[in-house]
Amino acid sequence: MGKETMQKILVVVDMQNDFVDGALGTSEAAGIVDRVADKIKNFEGSIFVTLDTHSDNYMETAEGKKLPVPHCIKGTNGWQLNEKVKAALSSKAYTVLEKGTFGSVELPDEIRKIKGNDDLEIEFLGLCTDICVVSNVLLVKAHFPEETITVDAGCCAGVTPQSHKAALETMKMCQITVMGE
Repeated sequence: MGKETMQKILVVVDMQNDFVDGALGTSEAAGIVDRVADKIKNFEGSIFVTLDTHSDNYMETAEGKKLPVPHCIKGTNGWQLNEKVKAALSSKAYTVLEKGTFGSVELPDEIRKIKGNDDLEIEFLGLCTDICVVSNVLLVKAHFPEETITVDAGCCAGVTPQSHKAALETMKMCQITVMGE
């Protein structure tokens, strides 16, 4: 018995205020918001939204010691989704996954719950290309090596334009389809 149907999944990575125009925001991140919102509005399938989530003791964590900029502290405005992204999601069913580190260890399990015998088309977009997007993409690729995994580069931004481009090249080398460059 073969595969039955194709499941489409969109993973929206960390489109939170602190990464768009807050503590770690960049003009490149702000520049993708409208495209991300349009992609969400026009997507038909399952949607997962990751939220970088830290607590008040962030500066004492391993990440806080290497990146001493408090961000995405649960409950703060910086932790919230960007308003345009939130509005785009308002008419959609989606699953939120809070994550305390770059990659969501829950994401593959959640994808597995809806996969069944179906083939998957998993598309990623969001922030930051070179940290959390690449971490989640490669984590999912490790769990689903035979499935179609795509990154929409036009709906991603990195810490710098150079590190964004480098992360896209890394994902291509790992057999991820990169579109929208």
